Amino acid sequence: MALKSKLLLIILDGVPYRNWRRLMGNLEGWAQSGEAQVWKMRSVLPSTSACCYASIHTGVTPQVHGILSNEIRFRVTQPDIFSEVSKAGGKTGAVTHSYWSEFFRSYPFDLVEDLEFDDLGGPITHGRFHSMTGYNLKNQMTPSDVDLFATLTMLVKRHGIDYGILHTCTLDSMGHRFGHDCIEMDHACYAMDAMLAAFLPQWRAAGYEVIVTADHGQTDRGHHGGHDDEMQDFALYYFGPAKGPAADTLLDQLQLAPTVLSRLGVEIPETMTAKVFLG
Repeated sequence: MALKSKLLLIILDGVPYRNWRRLMGNLEGWAQSGEAQVWKMRSVLPSTSACCYASIHTGVTPQVHGILSNEIRFRVTQPDIFSEVSKAGGKTGAVTHSYWSEFFRSYPFDLVEDLEFDDLGGPITHGRFHSMTGYNLKNQMTPSDVDLFATLTMLVKRHGIDYGILHTCTLDSMGHRFGHDCIEMDHACYAMDAMLAAFLPQWRAAGYEVIVTADHGQTDRGHHGGHDDEMQDFALYYFGPAKGPAADTLLDQLQLAPTVLSRLGVEIPETMTAKVFLG
């Protein structure tokens, strides 16, 4: 079944709003040229990675879906973007951290069975995951972002996915190690922006709407999880024909899931009550 449109959601983990707007020159250039629209979005609480991942895809708060920390993980029960797109006959793809597989496919993550799969009957049709096993401040265990972008592009070309998500922890890991006001982070954001710029025009040429955003922000001390603008606020860039609200509108992270389904032409489940922001 053909959906109304195709969309890719790019999650760059742990980037505060100000670093998007001052360091992401390619994204900002497209916004200035009118090819992208950009807003500020605020994460759920706790502004912890796993909590945000589950809310991004279900459109409900951590207090509802139950993922309240990185250590509390299970297969969530609420409808999510993967489940609803698959139910509508669309093909989904994921190039993400293994937590996304645990929340939306099966828990616990099996390194052999779940690392890479093609499951025509499941909520995630084509999965390519990484686990970052052994992660610490001295060894990030993050794959190269250009490899992740290339993998998503492979799913686009080889399988014609209708909805795809890419999630990378590189900038979040760099932030935990160095903080967000330093030479190392300046260069890391520059490198990410340049790598993304090499692929984004290909995705647009292939007919995809693209959203580039984060899961949460991060402080100059490399922290997130709490109730603070630096921890919660990040930018959201949209590439596509839809029109959004005024540029100074503060978006709610819970709006992301119903908005993605709306753009794809997929029925929004009753559990996703936040307002669609693209129309």
